[in-house]
Amino acid sequence: MSDAQPAGRLGGRLIALGVTGSIAAYKAVELLRLLTAEGADVVVLLSPSATRFVGPLSFAALSRHPVESDVLDLLPDGRIGHIVVADSADAMVVAPATANSLAAMASGLAGDVVTATTLATSAPVVVAPAMDGDMWTHPATVANVTRLRDVFGYAVVAPDSGALASGQTGVGRLAELPAIVDAVVAAIGDRPIRQPDAAARPTIADGPPREADLVGRHVVITAGGTREPIDPVRYIGNRSTGRMGAALAEAALARGARVTLLAAAVEVPLPEGAEIIRVETAAELGSALRDAMGDADALVMAAAVADFTPAAPRDRKIARADGLSLELSPTPDLLAGIAAGGSNAYLVGFAAETGGIDRAPGKLAAKGIDLLVANDVSEAGSGFGTETNRVTLLDRAGGTEALPLLSKREVADRILDRVAAALDGRGPGAQTGSMHEPASTEGAR
Repeated sequence: MSDAQPAGRLGGRLIALGVTGSIAAYKAVELLRLLTAEGADVVVLLSPSATRFVGPLSFAALSRHPVESDVLDLLPDGRIGHIVVADSADAMVVAPATANSLAAMASGLAGDVVTATTLATSAPVVVAPAMDGDMWTHPATVANVTRLRDVFGYAVVAPDSGALASGQTGVGRLAELPAIVDAVVAAIGDRPIRQPDAAARPTIADGPPREADLVGRHVVITAGGTREPIDPVRYIGNRSTGRMGAALAEAALARGARVTLLAAAVEVPLPEGAEIIRVETAAELGSALRDAMGDADALVMAAAVADFTPAAPRDRKIARADGLSLELSPTPDLLAGIAAGGSNAYLVGFAAETGGIDRAPGKLAAKGIDLLVANDVSEAGSGFGTETNRVTLLDRAGGTEALPLLSKREVADRILDRVAAALDGRGPGAQTGSMHEPASTEGAR
């Protein structure tokens, strides 16, 4: 933390915002904005039912923190996410709080990331219930609220009266958002900042949030590693997890793009909101690319495509006693082929190297693409499966930009900054107009 805290009543404070499965969950996005406007750093936690009402992308983009939605989620540095939040937040506010979440908190249950964090924290807790009127007045809910307020010391921002989701009118509407913010400010009072060491807090995204500068654009992204079959059981593969491609898809969606994600073998969750097309082999990826690129404004080829495939894969499992000798055939360079075909989309390729990136300029020229993202996967923090990456961006004009070690989400946004700027130069709704020279079929990651 710096000595100069952000302006506002919550300047320098870390606030945990828990959202549970009420129809009022959409209001939590505006509550996040109001807390941020007061100077707070906000981490959002979503119960499983809350994710059915509102997705995590808006919260992540506005808060610049990954959304906590699972008690098993880890931060990029390996720490347990909700425990770090519980230990460092200056206050936790649960808004909206459903009848079920109130009962769980009153009973000390920890069945989801919101109730687990509430149970694990010693910070002040504010709850803002929202539910049907008869649920609010039920003796069980009354008893739970009384226990939370009088025994646990939670601040309860009682719901307002008005039209409810059931169509009835009564007490149960989420309180006005400024009143909830006031309750958070009052709960903290003049307490010192609970965890002033930024390193002990949840990791914040590198750089500022991006604008929705890809609205109306169609971005095709590939992710993961292809698997080339030897027989029905065995295959040739690589170490790609798909983490970089998933980060690119999340970032593009947050910036308003329509995203088609061609996913080979991946080991990470893929973002909601993208059109996901599953592929396995380089040939299947090539076919899917041809179908997806018809109206694409940009292609970001983050997948690790096999350079070779078995020349004659067997249709039955090869017995150990038979031995195994493989004849391999080179796979076509899919990205170079798209460039050679005269695509007007902005084309981004990846080059995963070891021992330096000296070959990257040659690969950029050979492929005839607009931007090459090169990294040395043997470098600590920059290999397959890591949460971070250190890349160098090389463009067609001869420019080179070496980025520091960043989260893969920030790397994704740095790449998309280039994509958005290039597409803006072509005018709204227009694909990029650069034509590409024929390229060799040398593979690059």
